[in-house]
Parts: sequence; C-alpha cells; structure tokens
Amino acid sequence: MEFISPTVIIILGCVAVLLFRQWKNLRRPPCIRGWIPWIGAGFEFGKTPLEFIEKARIKYGPVFTVIVMGTRMTFVTEEEGINVFLKSKEVNFELAVQNPIYRTASIAKNIFLKLHEKLYITVKGKMGIFNLYKFTGQLAEELQEQLQNLGTHGTTDLNKFMRHLLYPVTMNVLFKKGLFPTDERKIREFHQHFQAYDEGFEYGSQLPEYLLSNWAKSKKWLLALFEKNIPDIKTYKSAKDNSPTVMQAVLDLLEMEANEQKSPNYGLLLLWASLSNTVPVAFWTFAFVLSHPNIHRTIMEGISSVFGTAGKDKIKVSEDDLKKLPLIKWCILETIRLRAPGVITRKVLKPVKILNYTVPSGDLLMLSPFWLHRNPKYFPEPDLFKPERWKKANLEKHAFLDCFMAFGSGKYQCPGRWLALLEIQICIILIFYYYDCSLLDPLPKQSSLHLVGVQQPEGRCRIQFKQRK
Repeated sequence: MEFISPTVIIILGCVAVLLFRQWKNLRRPPCIRGWIPWIGAGFEFGKTPLEFIEKARIKYGPVFTVIVMGTRMTFVTEEEGINVFLKSKEVNFELAVQNPIYRTASIAKNIFLKLHEKLYITVKGKMGIFNLYKFTGQLAEELQEQLQNLGTHGTTDLNKFMRHLLYPVTMNVLFKKGLFPTDERKIREFHQHFQAYDEGFEYGSQLPEYLLSNWAKSKKWLLALFEKNIPDIKTYKSAKDNSPTVMQAVLDLLEMEANEQKSPNYGLLLLWASLSNTVPVAFWTFAFVLSHPNIHRTIMEGISSVFGTAGKDKIKVSEDDLKKLPLIKWCILETIRLRAPGVITRKVLKPVKILNYTVPSGDLLMLSPFWLHRNPKYFPEPDLFKPERWKKANLEKHAFLDCFMAFGSGKYQCPGRWLALLEIQICIILIFYYYDCSLLDPLPKQSSLHLVGVQQPEGRCRIQFKQRK
C-alpha cells in the first residue's frame, strides 16, 4: 500500500485553503429572494420599506441584498461601505438614476446621459454658496408676501401650512415671479396634482404608468403646466435685475444642446427636486423646535435680539443676520439627520468588495443615510434631537459632521442643498418673528412607507398661531 507523501498533503492543504479563501472573497451578501419569481420580495418590501430593512439588518447584518421586481438591491446600512460608494470607479450614479428619471419625467436615457453633467454644473453654479446672496432678499420678500395671507390668528395643520407657504415661494423664485397660481381653484388643483405626483414618485420610478393611473394623470397635468408656461419663463425678466432664474439657465443650456423639446420634462424634474424635500424638512424642523421649549425660547430670544420684538412691519434678512442665529441652522441640520432619506443609490459596474462580501456587477448599491445617521459612534444619543451637536461642524467652511450623508457626497452631491437650507432658515425666522406658535398635537411619528427623500409625518400635527403685537 502506497502512502501519500507529507509534501503532497501540504500542497493539497494549501490549495484547499487558497480555494476556500477565494470562495470566501467571492461570497455575495445574504439575499432575500421572496417566493414569487421576478417580483421577489416586492410585495413585503413595498408595504413599509424602512421597517422591512430594519428587520433585515437585525437578521442578516449591515449588508444584504433584496430582489424586487427583477432588480437586485444591495443595502449598506453602516459605515463600512461609504468609501466604496463614494470613491470607487466601479459604481456609477447616472446609470443608477437614469431609469427612474425616465419613468418619472419621461427623459430618455440618451438625452439624460448626454446632458446630466452639464445641467448639474449649471444648477450647482446658480444655487452654489457664492451665489446665495442673490436669493436672500428675494426669499424673504416672497415668504413675507405669502405670510400676509395667513391672517392674525388661527389653527392649521402644520404640513398643509408649509406646503401653502413654500410651494409658491419656491416656484416664483426658481422659475419666474407669478408662475404659481393665485386663483383659489387653481391653487387647489396644483396642490392636488403635485402631492399625488410626489407621494407616488417612488412607485412611479419603478412601475409602468398603466399600473398607476392617478399618478400618471398628475404627471401629465404637471408636464402640461410647464408646456404652457415655458415661453413665459424663457422671456421673464426680474423687476430688480436681469439675472436669469435657475430654470432660465436650464432652458439656455437645453437650447444650446438642441433639446428644447424636453424643457417641460426638466421643469418637472426641477420642481420635484426643489419641493419634495424642502417642505418636509421645514415641517419637521418647526415641529421639533416647538416640541422642545428651551430650544424654542432660545430661538425666539435670538430673533428678537436681531430684528426686534414687534412683528408687524416687513423686515429685511441679510447674511450677517443669519450668522447671528446659528441655532436655527443647527436645528435644520439635526432635523435632516433624524429624517434622512432611506437610501441613496449607485449602480455597480464591476464587482466591489464590502466587508467580506463581493457585490456583483449589475446590482444597485443602496447606501442608507437613515441608518448611518443613527450610528452612535458618530452621533452620540442618535435618537435624540440635539442641535447643539452641530456646533462641532465647520459650517463656516461648508463642512458637515462626519458620516452625515443626507445630501449625498462626492461628485454629485445635491446641488441645491445650500439654497434649501437658506430658504428654511428664513422661513423659520419670519414665522417666529410674526407669530407666537404652539403645537396642539404630539410630535407625529415618521412614516415608514418610502425610501426616497425625507421621511413624511404619519398622522396630523396641528399648530395654533397668533400674530405678535
């Protein structure tokens, strides 16, 4: 009987170890496949995505894959995937969002990929930190004009109030003065269609229109609104200066690139991007402040010290005024931390390694600000509203806290982030300057229905307001 030599045994053992390591290195994340082919876990996932992901995190760990409607989505809910997501050349933003943009705004792949970077640079330039001063006075004027319609006292739903305040302000500033309707019937019609479009946006980004008839109807209504108004937007000139609005800058680029026929589509995209997150962030910030009496009192004292105690006369708001009220900005950023989007997305072009998993090409890589912002390593007592934590951020140099990912990061951060922060700051200053406000309902829970964008409130939240004397 022949014996295998020790040398052969050692060689075979080394080969086995090498193969095991290769297998381990190529191991894919745990996968939730569901029980229906193609649909996968779509039904269970679609009911309450945030709850679904929370359960999956507990069961499978911070990295896992979910198959929904034929798409593999690999979620990264802790910090280990950040560098890959933001810095790897093997993941791509444009290819991740192209199909949802086609479904929600009817912009074809070839047009989107050709124009996206140029449009991004254009919009980022118009709304960047060096141009914010151009918006400060305009936003203050528009907000005060809308607040005049509020009356001297009353009770209202806070979410509805923020919509009625910020829809017209945002549209009149970014598109053209007077674009938002003033007729009550037309205002109701706009609210109906934009809210239907916004609330169904996530479903509309994944499903054919024939499955979402009401959503598709509102999408067509909004596209028709822009089709009708594009000529007026194009020729609009500001009464104060001749600087073009953000939408006019977009139209100029589309004209240069011979894609003017897509103007309504990009108008719809800009409208949704400028309203869908700004309104709920303003809602939550206001609600958080009112539910924390000490913070509310400190903000009121700060506003009175800068603008005086009376609240009847119109005021001007300057950049210097805003610098004297840092707590308001801290409250907004803390609100965004707590109500951050469920995911931001990239498409995997070539396999990438996260922890001891290999995420295959073709997957959508879903980084989750919602859970990253609840990491106690970066945000002690993560579930508490603590605006003072933002004192450590170098906001003077436009830097956020580590691991704060609500606006994305890298090449395609949200181009309107600074303008949105500015608008909400001025909004809060003016409401508190003119009115004494109090909450009539407990702070509502956040909805777990959506992954895209800022979390919406679940249930009503009424406020009582009374004009200051």
